[in-house]
Amino acid sequence: MKSPQTFTYLFLQNSQDFASSNAMTQQLQDEFDSSVENAEAWMKAIQERLSINDNTKGPRSALEARLRETEKIRALEPEGSLKIDSILVKADAALRSISEDKKHEILSKLKDIKALWEETAIYITHCHSRIEWVWLHWNEYLKAQDEFYTWIHNMSVTLEPDIELQLGLKEKQWQLSHAQVLLNDVLNQSVLLERLLEEAASLFSRIGDSSVDEDVQKKMKVEYEKIREQAENRVNLLKKITKEHEQYSANVGQFQSWLNGVTERLNSCIGEATESSAEDKLKALKEIAKNIRSGGKKLDQLEDECTNVIENTSPLGAERMKDELEMLRKALEKLKLLHSEEEKRLLKIQESESAYESQARQLEADIKVLRKYLQKLENHLEPGEGEKTEDEFVTLWRKCNATRAALAAEESNVERLKAQLKELLQFSQDVHPHTESVVSAIQQYQSVRGKTSKMSTDTETELRRLFQNPLLDFERWKPSVQMLLETPEPALTHIEAALAESSRFKEKFMTLQLKKDLLNNVLGEEKAKTFLQEVAEASKKREIIHESLMQSKRTIQHFDAGFAPLQKKLSAIRAKLDLEKELKPDLLGKKTQLQRLQMIQDDLAELVTQMEEVEKLVQSNTTHKHEMNQLSSDSQALKIALKMMIQQSEERIQKHCAYKDKLSDLQQWIKLTTDTFEPYQGAEGDQNNEGQVADLKRWLAELPDKEMQLCLVKASGKLVMENSSPEETAHVQAELDQLEESWRQLKKMETRVLKTWQLSKPVIDSKKKIEFVDRRWISGPVFHHSDVDPNHKQERIEEGQHTSSHLKLLHEFEEWLQGEKKKLTKILDVPSSSTEEIKTRKSKLEELQSRVPDGQRLFEDLLHNQPLTEYSEDLEDLRYQWMLYKSILKESMSTLSPGTSEEPDRFRKSCEHFAAAADQHGEGEDPAVASLSQLPSSFIPFLACMAKCWAEESLLCV
Repeated sequence: MKSPQTFTYLFLQNSQDFASSNAMTQQLQDEFDSSVENAEAWMKAIQERLSINDNTKGPRSALEARLRETEKIRALEPEGSLKIDSILVKADAALRSISEDKKHEILSKLKDIKALWEETAIYITHCHSRIEWVWLHWNEYLKAQDEFYTWIHNMSVTLEPDIELQLGLKEKQWQLSHAQVLLNDVLNQSVLLERLLEEAASLFSRIGDSSVDEDVQKKMKVEYEKIREQAENRVNLLKKITKEHEQYSANVGQFQSWLNGVTERLNSCIGEATESSAEDKLKALKEIAKNIRSGGKKLDQLEDECTNVIENTSPLGAERMKDELEMLRKALEKLKLLHSEEEKRLLKIQESESAYESQARQLEADIKVLRKYLQKLENHLEPGEGEKTEDEFVTLWRKCNATRAALAAEESNVERLKAQLKELLQFSQDVHPHTESVVSAIQQYQSVRGKTSKMSTDTETELRRLFQNPLLDFERWKPSVQMLLETPEPALTHIEAALAESSRFKEKFMTLQLKKDLLNNVLGEEKAKTFLQEVAEASKKREIIHESLMQSKRTIQHFDAGFAPLQKKLSAIRAKLDLEKELKPDLLGKKTQLQRLQMIQDDLAELVTQMEEVEKLVQSNTTHKHEMNQLSSDSQALKIALKMMIQQSEERIQKHCAYKDKLSDLQQWIKLTTDTFEPYQGAEGDQNNEGQVADLKRWLAELPDKEMQLCLVKASGKLVMENSSPEETAHVQAELDQLEESWRQLKKMETRVLKTWQLSKPVIDSKKKIEFVDRRWISGPVFHHSDVDPNHKQERIEEGQHTSSHLKLLHEFEEWLQGEKKKLTKILDVPSSSTEEIKTRKSKLEELQSRVPDGQRLFEDLLHNQPLTEYSEDLEDLRYQWMLYKSILKESMSTLSPGTSEEPDRFRKSCEHFAAAADQHGEGEDPAVASLSQLPSSFIPFLACMAKCWAEESLLCV
């Protein structure tokens, strides 16, 4: 039994321990409260500085000062991260030591300070980005404005000098072309001016500086209008000058052509060898005289035009124009003199020839009429070249009879020509030409009459022979057809040819029977009657032969209709199989090849079924049966070859897939292991904990198995290379080399880590290390340790429900965004060169743009629903994808003009390339072991890409 002194001592000792514990707890809570107050004061100070500088209005120097100030504030962001880290550490210590009823107060303060820090960090980023964007936008605007004023100065210098006088029309056209080029340049600058004015207005709405106000914009527009007016006036003046010279040159050319034409007409009248009469020549000279008088008026008009053109022509050019007009006037005066002399000579000749010409003209006119009529009759009898048909001979025979009757009627006109020639011999002029004309006409008449008689006789003889030919040909054809019908296995082509010939004989016999009247006229009634009886007998014999031929054809056609398609189909299948013998470059090609081989196998099976049906039709025909046996043998050989190729293809695909799976698994394990244990290479032993030791041991235990897996992957790769094309072999070898290099790097890391840990503190219990590792990989950030407490079970349930709702919204928004991106990609892939295609694309892009506000609301709901105690890289990646989609859509709508349809695609590809680089940057981090203290650094890829896109948008707008 203990004494009272002993109980007193124990009571005092417990009281002291309790007081010491309360003092320690109060100290930790005070430190936490102090840290929270300091951090809150620091954040409010930062926000106050940001609110002072969060303004884009004012001059350029003020904007630059705000930009530098926001850069300084942004540099303080790591300091805020450290404060948050300190608060988290002190909060964790306080939570471990205080009672359960006070933990809620600390957690509430912790939640508030984290929310304030997130708001401050976002404010820092947005404020700096906004000012930086305006600053870059302003710089690009000033650069474009300088280029515009440089162009204004250069164009003013070019348009200032007066127009130089040119030598001729070609030089004036060159001068006009140069002025039009300058005007086109000026008009093209209007697009740049409009964009420049839009950018100035946009900047003015943001900065409010006088350097981009409306007066500056009006000044730029006035200066451009002045340049445009100068260029248009210069072009209009040169057009007027050039048009006057062109009109003058055209008039001179017309006058020269007219003068040449009149001169040629006058020379034709003057020439002695002309056949025209003196009267005709005098009429022509009167018309020429009228033309000469009108030509004088035209020349006077040309001189007036020349005076106006010379005012805008150089002195040398004016001298040439005067000399040219003087030469034209001299040529016109010479033409007048020649006309006058020829007119006097012809008037003297006309008086002596008037009477003679009157009768001679009448005689020549009658001769001409007769000769023309005779020529018409002769042409009408022209038999033509080549062999003639029966109808052509009949037509020719009828023409001969009609021509003989017409020649008999023209005999009186020939006698009248002889009488007119005797009357003409009374004049003193030479009538020898007229005598020859009359004799020639009479000879032509006799020639046509003799030719008509001979042709009529020959035509009747030929018609008799043609009427007899069908019967003779039929008698010669009958023996060959009888031999064909008696052949055991006649060819179908021979049977069809005989049937066609039989049909032709039928048509000929029917035609002869319908020509009874013609036969009576050519052969006579008795001979025509006998001939028609012979035709009727031949027609009956033809019908018997035709029926026999049809029976033979029906027998042969059953086999030919099925055998030829089978041969073609087998040849096609063999050709397809030959194309599949080459090795394919990749796994997709091998799978596609296997599918094609299986399709060929189905085609071959269908062909065999068709062959069996045709074989049933040829059992009695030895020739056809032999052909079918040969075709069946070929198909069986092809079937065996196809089966072997399918087996080989399946084996190759199986080996390739096994290789790909093994390679992918090993590559992922090497990458995960390398990324996970990269921080342990340079770590000292006293800085590590139980979890790190457990991870290290687990990694070392897996190495031997993975080394064996490496050997299996290399062996699988060798098998794949043996059955692949040279391109795929090189690709697989490169993959194996890269895998070997990754393994060597991993082994080097193993050596360095072992060396480091052998000098560190002793090994910790493996069970505790594994539990710690499992907890770190599964539970997430370190401040979730409080969830282990049973009193926080309800909070975990609510948080889990909130997280589930957040993930559902995340998934829904991601699916919606992917759908919109697919629609945009489909629109951009379609080329647009015409106006209708551009309008269609614009309407589709506007439809997508109309859905952007809805997407923005969905994304804002997603942000508001995000748990405050968790950081999601999926959400940040989705934020980046959403911003990139809006940028591509905006750029696509700003480039809707012909010839620029490839610009949105290039912009999209450049953004995707940048996004891939950002993702590569993010892959170096381990999100599974990240803590809240690392949250700001994970924003780096996203913020960098966002700033780049803002800058690109401003440049594209300018």
